[in-house]
Amino acid sequence: MFDPNQPSVARMYDLLLGGHEGYESDRVGVERLLQVAPSSRTVALINRAFLMRVVEVLVRDYGVRQFIDFGSGLPTQRNVHQVAQGIDAACRVVYVDNDPMVLHTGRTLLAENDNTAIVWADMRDTDRIFSSPAVERLIKPDVPTAALFVSVLHCIPQAGSVPPAEVVRRVRGRLPASQPAYMAISQLVSPDRAVRERITALMAELTRDTWGEVRTAAEVTAYFEGMEILEPGVVEVSQWRPARRVRPPEIEWEEFGGIARAH
Repeated sequence: MFDPNQPSVARMYDLLLGGHEGYESDRVGVERLLQVAPSSRTVALINRAFLMRVVEVLVRDYGVRQFIDFGSGLPTQRNVHQVAQGIDAACRVVYVDNDPMVLHTGRTLLAENDNTAIVWADMRDTDRIFSSPAVERLIKPDVPTAALFVSVLHCIPQAGSVPPAEVVRRVRGRLPASQPAYMAISQLVSPDRAVRERITALMAELTRDTWGEVRTAAEVTAYFEGMEILEPGVVEVSQWRPARRVRPPEIEWEEFGGIARAH
């Protein structure tokens, strides 16, 4: 149920990226997050750049022409379909999110793009997602495909009925098997337990305990178990195939991730 008085993770992320779609509750949420984790805007921008590079690499170097973007958030500039279709107009993208505002905005913006659709669903509901008309129409069994879990798995609690690693496992099992399939994953981590607990507690408060948790780099690496991890491995994402050599940022938390060939 939509409540403008409760901050939305999607809208907060959009505000951190310089968007303007948030409500007062989202702006207050961002201000409180920046007090606890001052590097949050930098981290969001780094992660968005990582997503763009991931899509470009998958299309250009690995022949991917189908994407399922889990927890896509608000359509901001340079979305997955814009990047992929900018290289090959035949690329198809399905966005998945459970935020009503994301659904409304997404449907409006994607109404005239036949190769792009949005599914309103919890990313843990694999059966609902893969049986949706959008996925059945756009995700073909004979085309290389990628599932994107970019900066979203921290929204899933470890103690829930379907923890993040199980979500990854289920989706991996549903990707078309007759062609190469890939999984891109990143999530917020910190080596400092106090930082992890402080940010997790704040986000739980802001979202009325519907958020997940900040994790460790080792936990994120474990999501890729059984898959062939592509170079340069699972890393702080500013170090994942940057256009030029960059220094690792000095931040109290970071996005950690990479890409793997699922099968």
